[in-house]
Amino acid sequence: MRLNILIGGKAGQGINKVSQIISSIMTKYGYFIFNYREYPSLIRGGHNFNILSFSDKQIGSIESKIDCIIALDDKTIDIHKNDLKNNGFIIGCTEYCDIGRNANIAQAGALIKSLGIPKENLVSEIIKEFGKDNKETVQAAENGYNSKETKYNLKELAHNKIDIMTGSSAISQGAINSGINIYFGYPMTPATGVLQELGTRETEGKHMVFLSENEIAVINHALGASFAGAKVMIGTSGGGFDLMTEALSMQGMSEIPLVIYLASRPGPGTGIPTFSCQSDLDVALRGGHGEFPRVVIAPGDPIECIEKTNEAFYLSEKYGTASIILSDKHLAESEFSFDRKPNKIIPIEIKRKIPGETIVKASSYEHDKNGNTTEYPEIAKNAAINRIKKYNDMKNECEKKFEMIKIHGKIDSKNLIISWGSNKTVILDSIEGLDYKFLQVIYMKPLSNKIREEIKKAKKVILIENNVTGQLGRLIREKTGIKIENRLLKFDGRPFSSDKLKEEIQKIK
Repeated sequence: MRLNILIGGKAGQGINKVSQIISSIMTKYGYFIFNYREYPSLIRGGHNFNILSFSDKQIGSIESKIDCIIALDDKTIDIHKNDLKNNGFIIGCTEYCDIGRNANIAQAGALIKSLGIPKENLVSEIIKEFGKDNKETVQAAENGYNSKETKYNLKELAHNKIDIMTGSSAISQGAINSGINIYFGYPMTPATGVLQELGTRETEGKHMVFLSENEIAVINHALGASFAGAKVMIGTSGGGFDLMTEALSMQGMSEIPLVIYLASRPGPGTGIPTFSCQSDLDVALRGGHGEFPRVVIAPGDPIECIEKTNEAFYLSEKYGTASIILSDKHLAESEFSFDRKPNKIIPIEIKRKIPGETIVKASSYEHDKNGNTTEYPEIAKNAAINRIKKYNDMKNECEKKFEMIKIHGKIDSKNLIISWGSNKTVILDSIEGLDYKFLQVIYMKPLSNKIREEIKKAKKVILIENNVTGQLGRLIREKTGIKIENRLLKFDGRPFSSDKLKEEIQKIK
C-alpha cells in the first residue's frame, strides 16, 4: 500500500506544517513516510510544494502520479491536476477560506478523515503541536475533519518506533555523537540546514556554532581551531567549496584534521540554488592544488549520515587528513522515516600534539618532521611519499572496519546497478520485484577494490547518477579500466521518481 499526497501553495502558507502534522500522525499509526520538498529561491510567494508519500513498508522516494492534492491556492491545482491519478481527489482551498490563517490545518484534518484515521489522532497531534489552549486551531482541524467522507479505511499497524529525520539533522547528530567542539559555516543552500540544526542544539551538544564572514574565513577559522585541539567541522555547497580550496590545500600540507560537509546543488555558477544535483563529486575528489590524501564519503540516507559522519571524524583525527562528507539538497532536506538505530558510536580521541602542551609547528610550506620549513629535495621527496602512504593506510583500515560499499536487492543476480548518495532509496524502491542487485558506493576515496569484482561478475551493468557526465562512472573507469556503457543520468535539478526509474531500468536489455 502506498499513497502520494501533494501539498502545494505559496511560500509562507504553511506547506511544511501540513506535511509535519500528517507525517507525525501517520508514523504513530504505523506507516512509513517520505517527504520531498520543492521550492524556488524566494522567501515568500512563488509556487512551493511537498510530495508526502506513505506506505506500510519503508520507502524513500516519490512517484510521478499523485493520489491527492492539498491545494493551499488555486495555482497548485492548475499546475498539478494532470499528475493526479484517475481515482485521485483534491482538497482545495475554497471551502476553507472562511477559516482564515488556520485553513491549512483544516485541510490537514480533511485528509486525515479521508484516510479513515480516527479524529482523536488528529486532535492529539494538533494539541501537541500548538497547545491545548489554542482552541481556534483545534476547531479548524475538527471542522476540516468533519467536512469530508472516508475514502480509505486505513488500519492501524503494529510497528516498532518509527523516527523521522532529514539528512541535515542526521549529519548534525553524527557530529554531536563525535564530540564536535565547534562548527564554522556561512549560509548557502542546501548546507544551511546543518548550520541551523547545530545552532539550535548548542546547549545539548556542548558545542559552539560560529558564523564566519565568508567561506574563505570559514575554513581558515576551522584550521586554526583544529590546530588548537578542537574537533572541528565546516559546511558549504559547491560555490563556497570553490572558495575553500586554497586552504584545503594548506590542510593537505599542514595535516591539521578537518571535517567538511559538502552539500551539492546544480551548477555551474549560482545554478539552480534550491534544487538538487550530484555534480560536485569531481571537486570533492580533486579540489585543491598539489597531491595529498583525503577521505570522501557519500551516505545515502539519514542513518548512514549519522554513522558516516562519525567515521569521517575518526579518520580525520587519526590520519590528520580532510574528511569530506558529500550530500545534496535531496538528501539534506527530504524527510525519511526508519525504525533502525545507528551503529555504535566510534569514540574520537585526540592523540596529536596540542599547542600549549608542547611546541607545535604547522604551515603551508614544505617541512621536515619537526615542522621546520625546508626546500631540500630529499626531505621534500620523503614528505610527499609519507603523505600518500597515509592514503594506503586509511584504505586498509576502512576495508577492515567500515562499509565502503553495500550490496542490496537480489544478491545472486547477474544484473547490476551502480550508484551513490541520495539515489540509494529511490533505487531500492525501483528494483523491488526486479532481477537486479544494487551496488551502493559509499566511500569514493578510498575506493573499494570490490567494485571491480562485482562488475566482472555481472552480465548487465547500469550506472545511475544525478549529473550530466556520470562522475562516479568516470572514477570507476579511472580506477578499474572498466567503462560502464548503460547510463541513466538525470540533471534537471529534480530527483528520480521510483516508478519512472523502474520503467527506464526495464527498457535496458
